[in-house]
Amino acid sequence: MNENTESTLDPNKDDLPLMANTSFMLVRHYVLDLAVNFHREVINGTIVLFLESSKVFNKTANAEGASRHPSLQGSLETGQLGPSCSLACACKDKMSNLANYGDGRVTNVNSCNHSNNEWAGGISGTREHCGDGDDFVLVLDCCDLVVTKVEEVNVVATAGIDKLIRTDMHKPEDGIYSHGLQNDLQSSILDAILGLAAEHWQEQHNYYIQCSEAPGYSELQFLTDMWSLKIKKPGVQSPKDFPRVLRIWYETKPEGGSVKWTKDQIGRPCVYTAGSPINNRALFPCQEPPVAMATWQASIWAPNDSVVLMSGENCAEPQQDGALSKWFYYVTMCMPASTFTLAVGYWFEVKHGFVFESQWQSPSSASSGFVNENCSVSMTACGHSAYPCRFRNPAARNQDCIPHRVFAPDCLRLSSQEFLLPLLARCLSAAHCILGTHPFGRVDVLIVPASFSSLGMASPHIIFLSQSVLSGGNHLCGVRLSHEIAHAWFGLVIGARDWTEEWISEGFATYLEDVFWANAQKLVQEEAKEQQQLRSLLRWRRLRDEIQNSEEELQVLRPNKENTGEVSSTGATIVKHGRNPGKIFMQVHYLKGYFLLHYLENQVGQKPFLKFLRLFVERFHGQLILSQDFLHMFMENFPQLRSQGLSTEIIYEIWLDVAGLPKPLLDDAVKWTETRLVREVRNEVTKWAGVNQRFRKGSRKRKRRRKDEMTFGELLPDQLVLLLEFLLEMKSLSSQTLQTLQKQYCLREQDAEVRHRWCELVIKHKHTMAYGDLINFLKQDQAMGVYLYGELMVNEDARQQQLAHSCFTMLKEEMDPSLLKVVAEMLF
Repeated sequence: MNENTESTLDPNKDDLPLMANTSFMLVRHYVLDLAVNFHREVINGTIVLFLESSKVFNKTANAEGASRHPSLQGSLETGQLGPSCSLACACKDKMSNLANYGDGRVTNVNSCNHSNNEWAGGISGTREHCGDGDDFVLVLDCCDLVVTKVEEVNVVATAGIDKLIRTDMHKPEDGIYSHGLQNDLQSSILDAILGLAAEHWQEQHNYYIQCSEAPGYSELQFLTDMWSLKIKKPGVQSPKDFPRVLRIWYETKPEGGSVKWTKDQIGRPCVYTAGSPINNRALFPCQEPPVAMATWQASIWAPNDSVVLMSGENCAEPQQDGALSKWFYYVTMCMPASTFTLAVGYWFEVKHGFVFESQWQSPSSASSGFVNENCSVSMTACGHSAYPCRFRNPAARNQDCIPHRVFAPDCLRLSSQEFLLPLLARCLSAAHCILGTHPFGRVDVLIVPASFSSLGMASPHIIFLSQSVLSGGNHLCGVRLSHEIAHAWFGLVIGARDWTEEWISEGFATYLEDVFWANAQKLVQEEAKEQQQLRSLLRWRRLRDEIQNSEEELQVLRPNKENTGEVSSTGATIVKHGRNPGKIFMQVHYLKGYFLLHYLENQVGQKPFLKFLRLFVERFHGQLILSQDFLHMFMENFPQLRSQGLSTEIIYEIWLDVAGLPKPLLDDAVKWTETRLVREVRNEVTKWAGVNQRFRKGSRKRKRRRKDEMTFGELLPDQLVLLLEFLLEMKSLSSQTLQTLQKQYCLREQDAEVRHRWCELVIKHKHTMAYGDLINFLKQDQAMGVYLYGELMVNEDARQQQLAHSCFTMLKEEMDPSLLKVVAEMLF
C-alpha cells in the first residue's frame, strides 16, 4: 500500500480507509461521557483516550532513533482544517442545549471554552501552526463528527494519584513541575495504571475514571478531514513525548453513518449502532484498525424512561438525575473499537411467563452424536494481553448457560416471550456443549426496528435480531440465534486481523449454526446429518446463483492473497470494497467459508474436527488471526493429511484465493440432491405439477374428487423452502395453483425464508391476489426484501414497477443507508 493512504484513496470508489497511525501510538482505554438527544438526533460529550507508544514504534526507535514519518506531514497539510473559534463557540452553544430536557439545567455537557483566539485562528488555516515538518501528528479515524476542542489531561492533578508516582520523582518545593518533569510524571502514572495485573482490574478502572475527570493541562492543535482527526502538540517530535491522555469534545451529526436514528415498531424514537461499513468512527474518534484493541468505560445519559443497552460486561442500573438517567458500562477484555455497540430506545424487558428457566435441561452431548471427549480440553497458557479471562476461570468454564435478557418493543413482547426467550437458553447451552467456555459473561438480545439491514448482528454482550425471526415458529429464530451466538467465539473473542477475511467470522458462524441448532433440538446423529445435508443443498443453490450474478473480485475469500494482514509503516491501510453497499447483502463469504469448513471436516470426521475447534479457541481466544493461523494449526493437528495430498497451499488455491465455485463442491452437490429429505420434496413437486396441469386444462368435472384424493406430506421448514425454489423453476403456475399452494401450507404464516420464496412466486407469475403479501414483506422484512425490488423491475410489468416505487417511497425515510442505495440503483 502507498505510504500516503489518503492521497491514493479515490473517494468515488468503495474502499474503506483506516487512517489511524497505529504503528506509532495505540489507544489502550477509552472513557466516554455522552448524552443522547432524540429531538436533535445527536450524541455529544467527551471521550478521553489513554495512549502509549506502540511496540512497533519502540522497536524502530530503539534501532534507528525516534523520527516522525514524513508521510504524516503531507496528509496533515492536505486535510480540511478543523473548526475556527467562531465555529467552536457556535458548537458550544449547541452542545450546551443538548442535554437540556426542560428543567433548565444542562447535564453531562461541558462548555467548550476557546479563549486562546490566537491559537484558534492558527488552527483554522495558518500554515505555520500546522505545517512544521518536525512535529509528530496523532491520526485517529473520524468521520461526520463536529470536534470542538482537544486537550491534554493533567493526570498529575488527579486526587489520590500520588501513590503511583515513583519515589525518585520528588515534588518541587513550590509545587510546580517543570514541563519536562510534568511529561515524565504523566507517563510514569499511566505506565503504572496500564501495568496493573489483570486481577486488579477494578483498581485500574477506578484510576481511569478518576484521571478522565482531571482538569485540562493544555489545548492541542487539531484538524479534521473526511476520514480522520489529526492532533499535534507543537514542539513534540516523537510519539514517546506526545501526551498520553487526551480529552476530545465533540458532537455527532444526524446524518453520521455509524448510528441509525429511527423509530421502533410502535413509533417511538430510538438510536443504535447499525453495523455500518464505516464502523464507529462517526460515533467517536478512535483507532479503527483491528490491531488497536482497547478496553472502555462509558457513561450514557438518556431520558429517564428510555433504556440504554451496550456492549458491556455489567448489567447497568440507571442513575436518575433530573430529566436524565446515566447508564454506566465497562469492558475489561481488549477489543477492536468496531465492536463497541450502543442502543437507546423505549424497549421493554421480556420476562418469562409460565415457562421457567429451571425447566430447561442442557442438551447432552450424546443427543447429537457428540461424545464427552469433545468437551474435555486441557487448559493451555493464554496468548492474549492480560485481562480477567473466563477461559482460566473454573466457574466460567462450567457455566453452560450465561445470564441473558431479551428486550423488545411493546408490540413484540408476546412473540418474543413465546419463541425467542425459551430458545435463547437452549442455544446458549448447546453452544457451550460444542465449544466450551462462553467468552462473555452475559448477553442481551434486542429486537431492532424493521429497517435493520440484516437478520442479526453480534457484538460483545449484546445481539441485535430482526423482527423477521419471530414469525412462523421457532426454526428461523433458533437458526439465527445459533449463528449470532457462534460469533462470540468466531468474530469477537477471535477476530480477523485483516477485515477482508470476512469468512473467518461469517464462515465459522454459518458452519456452527447447524451444529448448535441440531444440539439444541436434541436431534439424533442421523437426523442432524440429514438436516445438515438439506441445508447444504440450499446453500449450494444460493452460492451458485450469487456467483453467477456478482463481480468476480467480490467472490474471493482472501482478496489480498499473500499480502493479507500487511499495513503501511504508519499502520494505516485500506479495506478493499469496505464501503460497497451491495456487499452487505452478499453471502459469498458466509457460504464459501461454510463449505470450506465442511470440506475440512470431511477429511477428518466431525467429532475430531469439533474437538480441534475447541483446541483452536483455547489457543487463540483474545487474539486476531489470519487464515494461515487456522490452516497451519489444522495441518499440525492432522499431519496424516499431507500424505493424502492436502496442504495449505492447495486450500489457498482451491478455496481462498480464487473466484467462482470450488471444484470439490460440484461432486457434493450431486450427493445432496439424492438424500431422503430432498427425495420427499421432489415427490411433492411432482404432485404440484399434476395439480397445476389439471388447473391449466380446466378440467372441472372431476376437480373436487381429484383434489380430495391428492394428499400432501408434511414438510420441515427447510424442505418447504426447497419446494418453493423447485416450483420457481417451473415455467408457469396458474393462479388457482398458487392459491391452493398458499392454503395448503399457510404460507402467510410461515417464517421469513419461506415467505420470501412465496413472494418470488407471486412476482414471477404476476399473482395479483397476493400482492398484499408482497407489500407486507417489503415493509416488515426489509433486510430480506432487497432483491425483490430488482425482480419487480426486471419483469417489466407496469403494475409491479409501480408497486416497487410506491413501497420505496413509503419506506425510504426509514431505510438503512446501504439498503436505500442498493434499492435506489435498482429502481432508477
